[in-house]
Amino acid sequence: MMAKVRNKAGQGRGLFGYAIFYLAFLYVPVLFLPIFSFNDSAFIAFPLVGFTTKWYTEMFADTGMQIALWNSLKVGMFTALISTTLGLLAAKALTRYQVPGSAAVLGFTSLPLFVPDIVLGISLLILLNSVHIPLSLWTVVVGHVLICMPFAMAVLISRMEGFDKSLEEASLDLGEDGWMTFWRVTFPLALPGVIASLLLTFIVSFDEFLIAYFLAGTDATLPIYIWGQLRFPYKLPGVLALGALILVASCVLVIFAEWVRSLGTDPNKAPTVGA
Repeated sequence: MMAKVRNKAGQGRGLFGYAIFYLAFLYVPVLFLPIFSFNDSAFIAFPLVGFTTKWYTEMFADTGMQIALWNSLKVGMFTALISTTLGLLAAKALTRYQVPGSAAVLGFTSLPLFVPDIVLGISLLILLNSVHIPLSLWTVVVGHVLICMPFAMAVLISRMEGFDKSLEEASLDLGEDGWMTFWRVTFPLALPGVIASLLLTFIVSFDEFLIAYFLAGTDATLPIYIWGQLRFPYKLPGVLALGALILVASCVLVIFAEWVRSLGTDPNKAPTVGA
C-alpha cells in the first residue's frame, strides 16, 4: 500500500516537473521581448546596458506604425463581428435543429485550422485575382473570417449546448415567435459566449500575418509592418517595444475572454432573460 502511495507521489512530481519545463520552454523566450525593449542599446545581447523607455517613445512617434495599427484594429473588429455573427447563427442551427450532415458541416468549417496558412493565402490570392477583385483590407477580412470561424463556432456551440433548451420552449409556448425567443431568451443566455468569441477572434485576426501578407495589397496591417521593419537593424528595438505591448495586450484579452466565457456556468442563474 505504501509503495503505491509513493509511486503515485513520484508520478505527480514527475508530471508537475514536466508541466513546469513545458511552460518554461514555451514562454521564457517570449519574456525576452519586454526585457530587451527596456535595454539602452540598439544591440540585442547580454549584458544589458541600462534601463530606458526611449524605444517606446520612438515607437509611438512612428506614423507608419500608427497607420498599420489602425488597419489591424479595423480588420480585427470587422472580422470578429462577422465571424461571431455567422458562428452564432451556425451554432443555433446545429444545436437546436436536425441539420442533415451536421458532423460534415462542423468538419468542413474546421478545415482552415488544418490547411497551412501559406496554402490558404495563395489559394485566396489566386481566387481573388481570377475574379478581378482588388486586394485591400476587405480581402484580408474575408481571409481572416475563414480562419476565425472555427474558433467562434467552438466557443458558441459549447455555450449553446450549456443551457436548458426548455427555456426556449417555454418562450414559444407562451406565444413568442422564433425571432423574439432568440433575442429575449437565447441571446442573453449565450452572451458570455458571444463576448468571448468576439475577443478571441479579434486576437486571432490581429496577430495573423501570412494571409494578410498575401491579401492586404498596399494597406499593411501591423504584423506586416513589423515584418518590414526587421530589415532595418536600427529599428529592431522599437519593434521589440511594440511586440512587448502586443504581448501584454494579447494576454489580457485572452484572460478576459476566458473569464467572460466561464461566467454563468449555470446559465439558469447567470443572465436574466428579457421580460
